[in-house]
Amino acid sequence: MSLDKDTIRSLAQKLDQSEKTRQQIRHFSLDHPGITIEDAYAIQDEWVRMKIAEGRKPIGHKIGLTSRAMQRSSNITEPDYGLLLDDMLFKDGFDIPFERFIVPRVEVELAFILKDRLSGPNCTIFDVLNATDYVVPAIEIIDARIQQIDPETKLTRKVFDTISDNAANAGIVLGGRPIRPLEADLRWIGALCYRNGQLEETGLAAGVLNHPATSVAWLANKIAPLGLALEPGQVVLAGSFIRPIETRKGDTIQADYGPYGSVSCYFA
Repeated sequence: MSLDKDTIRSLAQKLDQSEKTRQQIRHFSLDHPGITIEDAYAIQDEWVRMKIAEGRKPIGHKIGLTSRAMQRSSNITEPDYGLLLDDMLFKDGFDIPFERFIVPRVEVELAFILKDRLSGPNCTIFDVLNATDYVVPAIEIIDARIQQIDPETKLTRKVFDTISDNAANAGIVLGGRPIRPLEADLRWIGALCYRNGQLEETGLAAGVLNHPATSVAWLANKIAPLGLALEPGQVVLAGSFIRPIETRKGDTIQADYGPYGSVSCYFA
């Protein structure tokens, strides 16, 4: 790590203030050019600790940058991850207050609901399928407390910024029909994503590391050296298989998963 504890705490406080005031902040990677992936996760952890100290509770994890195209654009070779908290969970079909966010976008993915503990370092796709109670369609709401493009340099934020920002995590909506993990070939589950009745994107879950369960296994192995595991009852968002779709106040988002139902929300 190149950043000291005081700097990590200060940057986490900036993220917390940004979320509360809905005012984006400058890239950490510009102000601290020596920042590392380890530093970024340390900032994320510190910010999450602040949230938990205020009464929020962890409910699971999200995994991002799971497609090769997104990894290439971020100049990395593996996904990233963040923590899901209880106030991020919204009911299917309900209104979501737009004022909760700064520049929200939505993605569609599959959420794994675990019944057994999953731990690394040798977790496999088969372990994930055995430990999963059910898989359910989901919409993830992502946001950017850190500016996506710096107004002065015109540079795009780097992966260090996104990881620090809790992997752009902001909200989730679960819906559709629960799927037993061996009931379907998860790779071939697809979704049509509509905004205000207009089809915006389509995709297949195979876009997530060729199988979304591979993504969950990756996370279990990634956090194992930290002494952590994926716990029973947790929700794990495996990763998006469409590009992010920008949303505005008044937008209705619907993700149609065909025989597996649909999930929707309205930004009020």
